[in-house]
Amino acid sequence: MNTKWGIVDNYGDNPKNCGENMYIGEYTYSIDAKRRMAVPAKFRKELSTGAVITRGIDTCLALYSIKVWEVVAEKLQNLTSARGEARGLARILLSGATDVTFDKLGRILIPEHLIGYAHLKKNVVVIGLGNRIEVWDKKLWDDYKMKTEAQVGSMAERLEELGI
Repeated sequence: MNTKWGIVDNYGDNPKNCGENMYIGEYTYSIDAKRRMAVPAKFRKELSTGAVITRGIDTCLALYSIKVWEVVAEKLQNLTSARGEARGLARILLSGATDVTFDKLGRILIPEHLIGYAHLKKNVVVIGLGNRIEVWDKKLWDDYKMKTEAQVGSMAERLEELGI
């Protein structure tokens, strides 16, 4: 396991896993007046071959490598259209998705509709969540984190019941 660069390698002994990395960590950045935001340098190599940003869950944005996004998009497209919840989730995530590229300084341009959705102000937090990266408004993240940290004990007990 290599955590030196903020990404945990899941290579193991299986060559089919090469290139599947786990993003971890929490980083604070700013969005400039042109809606550009830096992405942690430790995440850029995996994302340099292509990345997609879209609406996330809990009023944040989700940033995926193109490889992971293709899997997520396929799963969303295969959801049954007979269920309203499935249609709604697919519509929200797929319609909000935008390809992003990095400028020379490692910044991406965040579309206006996504800034509005996540209520992003100047200060944002970028967090690694395994196969995706989330972008939160700093105040919303701080509030969410404080509330969730207060429940960690009871959450752990419930997860233990599930064998986690």
